[in-house]
Amino acid sequence: MAILDILTYPDPRLRIKSKPVSKFDAEFQKLVDDMLETMRDAPGVGLAAPQIGEPLQLVVIEYNEDEEDEDARPKRYVIANPQFTWFSEEKVTDLEGCLSVPGFTGTVERSEAVRLKAQNRFGKPIKLSVDGWLARIFQHEIDHLNGVLYIDKALEVHRPSAEEAEQVQE
Repeated sequence: MAILDILTYPDPRLRIKSKPVSKFDAEFQKLVDDMLETMRDAPGVGLAAPQIGEPLQLVVIEYNEDEEDEDARPKRYVIANPQFTWFSEEKVTDLEGCLSVPGFTGTVERSEAVRLKAQNRFGKPIKLSVDGWLARIFQHEIDHLNGVLYIDKALEVHRPSAEEAEQVQE
């Protein structure tokens, strides 16, 4: 596995709309593993293929919903070709950060819950229903696949305080 370079704003490759994943071969599996390692090293909770210069509809997410349990294993998601099928009407405004926009956070309104269909790392169809912070992560990462950064949706963007920086990871 390898740690990949993460593109940072204003790199124009972050604005390219991604193409669907069509091959779930050994090369693709290596890309998934490299993205997971890169995300952990950053550290972040999500990484989209466009952030490492690959215009593919691929997202990796690793998130521990029980932050108080240090021994809890984070849940890992590898999703290809995701499509949202439902957004809750309830919206939540919260802070976000991004590995591709280092040194800044912003306040973004997102749906509290979402449903989506996608393919897993082996090409098998999956359906997911997520809410809370995990729904925010999915929306943020899938935006990357369409060339959209959180700063495009932010109500405001600023340099975070030490407390905010600790609270927010991509």
